[in-house]
Amino acid sequence: MADTPLKVLATVSIPEADAARIRAVSPRIELTIHPTRDYSSIPEKLLDSVEVLYTMYTLPDPDQVPNLRWIQAHTSGIDQFVGHPLLDSDVIVTTMSGTSTPQMAEFVLMVMLALGHRLPQIMSSSVEEQWADGRYARFEPLELFNSTVGILGYGSIGREVARLCSSFGATVLATKRNLKMIVDQGYSLDGLGDPGADLPDRLYPPEATSSMVSLCDYVVITLPLTAKTKGMVNAEVIGAMKPGAYLIDVSRGSILDHGALIEALTSGRLAGAALDVYPVEPLPESSPLWEMANVILSPHLAGSTPQYFNRAMDLFTQNLGHYLADRSLLNRYDPEQGY
Repeated sequence: MADTPLKVLATVSIPEADAARIRAVSPRIELTIHPTRDYSSIPEKLLDSVEVLYTMYTLPDPDQVPNLRWIQAHTSGIDQFVGHPLLDSDVIVTTMSGTSTPQMAEFVLMVMLALGHRLPQIMSSSVEEQWADGRYARFEPLELFNSTVGILGYGSIGREVARLCSSFGATVLATKRNLKMIVDQGYSLDGLGDPGADLPDRLYPPEATSSMVSLCDYVVITLPLTAKTKGMVNAEVIGAMKPGAYLIDVSRGSILDHGALIEALTSGRLAGAALDVYPVEPLPESSPLWEMANVILSPHLAGSTPQYFNRAMDLFTQNLGHYLADRSLLNRYDPEQGY
């Protein structure tokens, strides 16, 4: 019914200005903000009437929300919900894919340039107050210009990494799960990315990952975590990488085999790595990665930006408009693919 209230519940704290944006989408919207991870703290009558849920960390039991039709996650990755029955139900689930694109791609570019131009080693020399002997040989750079960058996972972040690297004169290669659907179907910010997948010199299926990385000076992991990608960058893939290459991971820690990575770094086969995600977080103090001068470690913050909430509200309000107009929602989760 056109005048039936649309009951929206947010379990994430939303500032009043953003709450006003949500309510402004339609007079039908009745928004309740109840920040919590524990659905037992929410009145049963409220849960019973909810049609749209905006959440981040947890999901309710299906029998708590009999009228729920759509879940909008506050995050791009939703592996925190894996195994929950609502993901395999008729309830629509959408993600925030595309809202983290600029900051994450800039982070990737930052560490690529830092690794290639030996910034960690230069900073170490500076801290030690040493004017490095043989500095030209010790700090010989690997320029991004005329290098080959391989991107594992050609989603919104991978496409923006490709755009930035191409502007530096790098050759781009990428893997993509579905090579029959190369046009970006998800949410994207204006002017960013590579909507038509025009930038890579070649797109590879995931099965050809080892072949692709053997050609690359830099390999960037931007894959979602799914049953198929878990452990995907293993000893075989790392062993196939070009000697002297760099590995950057901003995806999920369980995708990369850290044991194989540490071995490749220790042996000198790989020149260095930048990691923002880890199989165990925080990274244990016992990890040898802490002591490696050619490794940049960051505490899972590549997606952080003061602009995130604003972008999240842009996407959510756009999706609300689609929902009210009975149009397809952006960033629909596919249970079969796991993202």
